[in-house]
Amino acid sequence: MRIGVLGAARIAPAALVRPARAVDGVEVGAVAARDRGRAEAFARRHGVPAVHGSYADLLADASLDAVYVPLPNGRHARWTLAALDAGKHVLCEKPFTANAAQAREVAAAAERTGLVVMEGFHYRYHPLAQRMADIVHSGELGAVRRVETAMCFPLPVFSDIRYDYDLAGGALMDAGCYAVHCLRLLSPGTPAVTTARALTLRRDRRIDRAMTAEFDLGGGATGQVHASMWSSTLLRLRARVAGERGTLVVDNFAAPHVWSRFTVTVDGRRRRERFTREATYVHQLRAFAAAVGGEPTNLTPPADSIATMSLIDDVYTAAGLPLRS
Repeated sequence: MRIGVLGAARIAPAALVRPARAVDGVEVGAVAARDRGRAEAFARRHGVPAVHGSYADLLADASLDAVYVPLPNGRHARWTLAALDAGKHVLCEKPFTANAAQAREVAAAAERTGLVVMEGFHYRYHPLAQRMADIVHSGELGAVRRVETAMCFPLPVFSDIRYDYDLAGGALMDAGCYAVHCLRLLSPGTPAVTTARALTLRRDRRIDRAMTAEFDLGGGATGQVHASMWSSTLLRLRARVAGERGTLVVDNFAAPHVWSRFTVTVDGRRRRERFTREATYVHQLRAFAAAVGGEPTNLTPPADSIATMSLIDDVYTAAGLPLRS
């Protein structure tokens, strides 16, 4: 499988180029960027054999089977749709689109073309994520009463594109989409937003630098998502599930290959579990290649993305902020 990269993004080496060297049968075949010079520099640095002068030219490259879309959030839907129209499978960075309506449009195109579209929630493909879900849904903790997920890190550079409303920026879109997705993974039912509160930028009150949302998870269970790119919570990357018999606490569920702590306490007895250090992105790319080959390995297909983006839309609405567009 030969993959082209739409945009010489900072995430592309970690998310695709290096993993491709570890996954049999996968090659990064071309790159395109709005600035051809950037694409050429990227290709030289990472050994990519071909450079295209535009995204459209890359999509017209018949030697490519798939594309990776690491563009700013607001451009995901446009170029995923263009890739599908060009007959390419798509691995699209999270968040999938700017809003749920766009996610539904992409899902319809994927259904129509029969091509693989995978949202890049790379953590979901690591064994740690499946183990979290297995423990929670097996009943080992007893009936789930509370699920809390948090993705907080400091980004005080307010000129960063992640704070740009026109590019579908905001803390909930960037860090928070992981927390929303993980809440869905661990929830005993379908989450419904009850309240949400945002801390916004002074220069643009449409942009959340932090967001906290509460959820009804059904059956008396509640949930919380906390996301931040700049607030008093500088660093928190955690999933916590409390049940009637015990708790699961996972620190750094999003990048366990870097470092993580996985603690289960049931009936007063605590244990810790350890997992492979193979990068989440390697697991994701391996699953993407297998899905393109016809195997049922796509854990983050468009239907899953619609559910995540719908919940993100609901949080923004509850917080009194406009949907991303």
